[in-house]
Amino acid sequence: MTPHRDPASPVSRPPAGEVDSFGRAYAALDLGTNNCRLLVAAPAHGGFRVVDSYSRIVRLGEGLDQSGQLCPEAMARALAALRICAARLARRDLRGVRAVATEACRRASNGAAFLAEVRRETGLAIDIISTREEAELALESCAPLLSKGGRRVLLFDIGGGSTEIAWVRLPDRGAGPDTGVARLPELIGYLSIPYGVVTFAERLGHACFTEEGFAAAVDEVASRLDVFERIHCIAKEIAQGGVQLLGTSGTITTLAGVALDLPRYSRPMIDGAVLSGATCDQALAALRAMGREGLAAHPCVGPERADFVLPGCAVFAAIRRLWPAARVVVADRGLREGILLRLMRNDAKMPRQRWARARRGRTGGGG
Repeated sequence: MTPHRDPASPVSRPPAGEVDSFGRAYAALDLGTNNCRLLVAAPAHGGFRVVDSYSRIVRLGEGLDQSGQLCPEAMARALAALRICAARLARRDLRGVRAVATEACRRASNGAAFLAEVRRETGLAIDIISTREEAELALESCAPLLSKGGRRVLLFDIGGGSTEIAWVRLPDRGAGPDTGVARLPELIGYLSIPYGVVTFAERLGHACFTEEGFAAAVDEVASRLDVFERIHCIAKEIAQGGVQLLGTSGTITTLAGVALDLPRYSRPMIDGAVLSGATCDQALAALRAMGREGLAAHPCVGPERADFVLPGCAVFAAIRRLWPAARVVVADRGLREGILLRLMRNDAKMPRQRWARARRGRTGGGG
């Protein structure tokens, strides 16, 4: 089965050699449990065009589940990546910048101290965001992919240190007066559980590659999700129709790459892909059958991510067990895109004179 693809996307890329001009670019940095990611973009056509990006696996959450702290080796890897990000940002005249940290720094007893060191060493001011804001930013980035005509969306983001679940009501386009103002999706409820691909992989070890270990992992995650299900009765809504599942994370994009049988990972092919539930189940079975060596050799996985795929698949399998929606929309986007869209929207609301004063303040210009 060839999955359908929804082309809606806020992201485009500039022609070769094109750079942002007039200081209109914005930057978003996401320091996660597994990755450090930077995205620089300028507004374009209701979304934005990317002018620079950077991503490195830093495994900041290594050992966190056992010690409760960020270990020296993980902090050194993250700091090296952040120095590169700071150097890239220093080369640009940016209109807005926001840097955030998520579960690893939220949980670690030395997370705030590490970010203070980062600021001293690089000048980057990184905010530790709440689980709710993390869910809101993921929703904001994925809003262009939400179905026209559906009623509800269950958004899931399987991260490095946690998984965020957002239960979303879509605006009723047929009700109420036409004010000309786009109505945003409404976050009805959200849940964050401490099961991410890094922390779960460390806890499970090789067990996730066995039939019994994988089943036990799925059961464990499902038991944590069941509380959310009892509150919101999502399975009943799915049975009545009008609900779509929307996933954003390396786990679901990897599943999509396998489902599409891609010779190498391709964001344009993945972002917006719509998979049937049966196709997802087939791709999940294919990944489990590969074993660690097969995963390391797969063009959509690779050796750096081979240990993290099946723990993420266990989380996804638990989500599918409780909420068996007929289709799953795949998003290769997340916090950085949500941050950029929010920065651009907030600036668009700011009167021009006020923005000019704020810009002079950020750049140290006189009045």
